Amino acid sequence: MAGEITLRVETHVSAIGAERWGGLNGTSRNDSATPYNPFISHAFLSSLEDSGSATAETGWLGQHLLMEDAAGRLLGAVPCYVKTHSQGEYVFDHGWADALERAGGRYYPKLQCCVPFTPATGPRLLRSPDVDAESARAALAGGLKELARRHRLSSVHVTFAPEDEVESLAGHGFFHRTDQQFHFVNDGYRSHDDFLETLASRKRKALKKERRAALDAGITIDWLTGRDLTEEIWDQFFAFYMDTGSRKWGRPYLTRRFYSLIGERMADDILLVMAKRDGRYVAGAINFIGGDALYGRHWGAIEDHPFLHFEVCYHQAIDFAIARGLKRVEAGAQGEHKLARGYLPVTTHSAHHITHPGLARAVEAYLDRERRDVEAMGDILLEHAPFRKGPRQDED
Repeated sequence: MAGEITLRVETHVSAIGAERWGGLNGTSRNDSATPYNPFISHAFLSSLEDSGSATAETGWLGQHLLMEDAAGRLLGAVPCYVKTHSQGEYVFDHGWADALERAGGRYYPKLQCCVPFTPATGPRLLRSPDVDAESARAALAGGLKELARRHRLSSVHVTFAPEDEVESLAGHGFFHRTDQQFHFVNDGYRSHDDFLETLASRKRKALKKERRAALDAGITIDWLTGRDLTEEIWDQFFAFYMDTGSRKWGRPYLTRRFYSLIGERMADDILLVMAKRDGRYVAGAINFIGGDALYGRHWGAIEDHPFLHFEVCYHQAIDFAIARGLKRVEAGAQGEHKLARGYLPVTTHSAHHITHPGLARAVEAYLDRERRDVEAMGDILLEHAPFRKGPRQDED
């Protein structure tokens, strides 16, 4: 990388400036080289912080790594947080923490490079299009390790990163970890029925029956985006989110203000799928619209109806992706039940740098076994895909 560069830390995304941040790969729809990822946009990340959802008080101390030239131009960045716990990450390292602390070490604080509360793959080693990718990744990898050294952090975790970024980090001493999600791949379908025709007859009939049953109670479905996202709508959706979050996590991660902020800052990137019965909304799911993908996130309901979760979260997402010509739907973490609904197993990737030599050796050996297990499980799951002759197309 030609010229002098400087690495420094900024504690708040809002202090970096939306225009500067939007010049990095994948952060803006103006980038023709990298598909837009809404979760690494300035609007999304700043909303997490400004709303009080991801702050030092909640265990997410911003330590965003910036790479600048002598003129102060932003050449690269990594969204980073010093963490005092492992909640809201979806790549689980509680066992590593327990092992180190039983041995008398200290696992927390650690450095987490991710989008808080968001298990969706996207660029993490961000760079200007004017900068060589490998040179930028090398500099940022070195900066992450130096941050860990200076602050005496146990480890660095770059989670839900693209595979090529993880491979680059592996070349700089990070360990490669894999896991699995389920994604719908749009094979050029003209409609949901067109997609259903690729399934085995029994599976196709079951899904058609499921979709009819989900609406049996007189339920209708609305797609809300842009100006549809009023404060009244956010109030209703937040009630759904709080109901599900309180049951699943004990304390929901996101504040009510977060939804107001994303409604102000990125409404056209949001799709709410809302289920209505007797004139009021009773369930809903929030999705984010990327350059080539729809990303499903949270769901909630204040009434229980058979199959409504599948309709609102999975079938409607497929309908929207086909209508918009999006290449895939990423339906969030875990969930083998998605396989029967046309979502195929896809490998996700993360990179980990462990500063404690003993723990590093143990983690490296564990991840070697885990990667083989993940690959084997993916092969098994693909054998049970609902398509007539297996999946018609793998993801690029």
